[in-house]
Amino acid sequence: MKNKSIITTLFFALLFSFSTAYAQIEVPRASPTASVSQVVGFTEITIDYSSPGVKGRDIFGELLPYGTTWRAGANAPTAITFSNGVSIGGEMLRAGTYNVFITPMEEGEWAVHFNGEDKSVFAYMKDGKIDEAAILADNAASIKVAPEETKNEVERLRYMISATDNTEAHVTMEWENVSLTFPVDVRTEAIMNQIQETLK
Repeated sequence: MKNKSIITTLFFALLFSFSTAYAQIEVPRASPTASVSQVVGFTEITIDYSSPGVKGRDIFGELLPYGTTWRAGANAPTAITFSNGVSIGGEMLRAGTYNVFITPMEEGEWAVHFNGEDKSVFAYMKDGKIDEAAILADNAASIKVAPEETKNEVERLRYMISATDNTEAHVTMEWENVSLTFPVDVRTEAIMNQIQETLK
């Protein structure tokens, strides 16, 4: 009887441990999270995003209508973080994190927005549509970028950061057959001058 009780206790203990382990297993996300980071000059640039797949769909112009601002990723907002102040398109951005939105266009340049209010693009929904004017009003910076066609279809959305020297970074978004690159002036000389002034 005692042995039976011990076996029963062990059985339920094992069952509990298996169920706990199973509960901790996460189902793969349709749009997995991703992150890319690069130090350029004195400044670290980090992009956190979710990476949706094409999955045989027509993305730009269909899933993402032209002229409508998009969250530049999936799930949570796509966020870019600068460890120091930078200049983008001649506009100064303080050190910190900004949510990135993109407005694809059928012709001409696309808009890349840097939201300064830590809002999701869906916070700008009004009567079932994105309020483009409200997005522009909350921009910390906004630039126009000419899209380019990729050599091959890019199944999963990806961001890349590159730099040929310590003064300027190039941030690239690629998805489906579109590549979008914008420069980031990391103000290396200005930061160096500040350091020298501090050391005097």
